[in-house]
Amino acid sequence: MFIQTEETPNPATLKFIPDGLIVLESGTAEFKNQKQAATKSPLALQLLEITGIEGIFFGRDFITVTKSSDLQWPQLKAEILSTIMDFYVSGKPIMFEQKAAETGAVEEDDEIVKQIKELIEVKVRPAVAMDGGDIIFHSFEDGIVKLQLKGSCSGCPSSTITLKNGIENMLKHYIPEVVSVEQVEDD
Repeated sequence: MFIQTEETPNPATLKFIPDGLIVLESGTAEFKNQKQAATKSPLALQLLEITGIEGIFFGRDFITVTKSSDLQWPQLKAEILSTIMDFYVSGKPIMFEQKAAETGAVEEDDEIVKQIKELIEVKVRPAVAMDGGDIIFHSFEDGIVKLQLKGSCSGCPSSTITLKNGIENMLKHYIPEVVSVEQVEDD
């Protein structure tokens, strides 16, 4: 088994890509502490037990790991790689129960919200996933789109620029009712 690593725009987060393996069949999952992981993901729990690890994010074919600022990647990388490899070899499921994050349009959404969700799904999420993160629609009210950043995007120094210069400009271009885009913190 080969696990490739990639840097992300967030220096505190590294992307681990198990070659040819699916991490999550659908949706994404994020864990900020052992309590969150204990009932949902044995792999996330094992990774969060490594000293200095502050967050785990699972995408379709990658795992992003966020470290504390006082440690360097060379101190952590070997232990993370070993933990991921050993876990895959064990054959255990990554999640106790997989539930996809609700990202698509639902019947109750009005036409503008449906358009916003579709643009995020088609144009934004694939690019954000390449950087080891995800973006989730939260709400649209009074012209303001609220989005939640996950994985490497959460806490990334360039996330404000991405939201304002990238996503906000794109949404305004396609949907004139959009006035601005704001980030919401974890629920």
